[in-house]
Amino acid sequence: MPSYFIGLMSGTSIDGVDAVLVDFTQEQYQVVATYTQPFPKHLFKGLQRLSQPGNDEVNRLGRLDRQVADVFADAVNGLLEQNQIDNSQVIAIGSHGQTIRHMPNLENSFSIQIGDPNTIAVKTGIDVIADFRRKDIALGGQGAPLVPAFHQQVFTSTDKPRVILNIGGIANITYLSADGSPVVGFDTGPGNALMDSWVRERLEQDYDNNGEWAASGNTDEALLNHLLSHTYFSQPFPKSTGKELFSQAWLTQQLSEFIHLPDEDIQSTLLDLTCISISDQISKLSPTGELFVCGGGAFNCEMMKRLQALQPSYRVSTTRELGLDPKWVEAVAFAWLAYRYKQGLSGNLPDVTGASRSAILGALFPAK
Repeated sequence: MPSYFIGLMSGTSIDGVDAVLVDFTQEQYQVVATYTQPFPKHLFKGLQRLSQPGNDEVNRLGRLDRQVADVFADAVNGLLEQNQIDNSQVIAIGSHGQTIRHMPNLENSFSIQIGDPNTIAVKTGIDVIADFRRKDIALGGQGAPLVPAFHQQVFTSTDKPRVILNIGGIANITYLSADGSPVVGFDTGPGNALMDSWVRERLEQDYDNNGEWAASGNTDEALLNHLLSHTYFSQPFPKSTGKELFSQAWLTQQLSEFIHLPDEDIQSTLLDLTCISISDQISKLSPTGELFVCGGGAFNCEMMKRLQALQPSYRVSTTRELGLDPKWVEAVAFAWLAYRYKQGLSGNLPDVTGASRSAILGALFPAK
């Protein structure tokens, strides 16, 4: 009998909810079905506003918490209906939620994800496991990134060191040695977030398709060096970040002395900011190896081209080569975290997050 779990993921790009149905029979995962539920435009704009400090935050958070949960539940129900699967066949949903604030370096650090799991459980009739980050934070960790534990489980090789690179709004890497050394994982900095923000502002498009606009421009070295001078890039790991740090407001401030540049040159520079900040960290981990990309960046041809140019001693590909479509890696990871919770197994890697010990992550929100 199948052991079905559903993973739900919405990242910092806020482009929609990815839902995957995963079978963990005999502890081996198999992706059975996938589904994406877009966010309505008004909800996207509301989440963008809530991601930055503003007025009436508590009331807006409360309303958006329920509205986001409705979209998450719609993603689950759409996935099941599309594949004619009854909800009684699903053991649990692992829901990451939508991050609206990630502040891991305060004296009382915190990370907030919305998308009320009670609402998801009621609307789907399936138990929900959510709130994955706060246990790790309570143990002194960053609460992120959490996917390296899943990467270790499914992508480790004993032949060559591997880097798993997830490029969403923020980019994070997982370094998997070939000799069994502890896993290294952390956020490298901006992924698509700044580029998406700039293309949205100047072209009124959601993203730069295949990096074509960036490819039409020329990187400005002065601007690039200015952006790379941000102290986050030189901080040691464990570390994690978000759009609180690399925000549209921060970008506007950084561009104040470079407004004379053509828009496409700024886009090219932002792409190089992402690629170079990633590449610099990879080079410190290992001079050679294999680099497998997942997340939205895996579908940006110009980004993949620049990453390969920056890492000529690495073989650069996507996680599709390892048997998992790059679009669905994170959603599968949260189905896996839900499975780990039900098995009473830990879900974090203290070497990655900085937590004092490993722990079972998440909390159960029953449908009944």
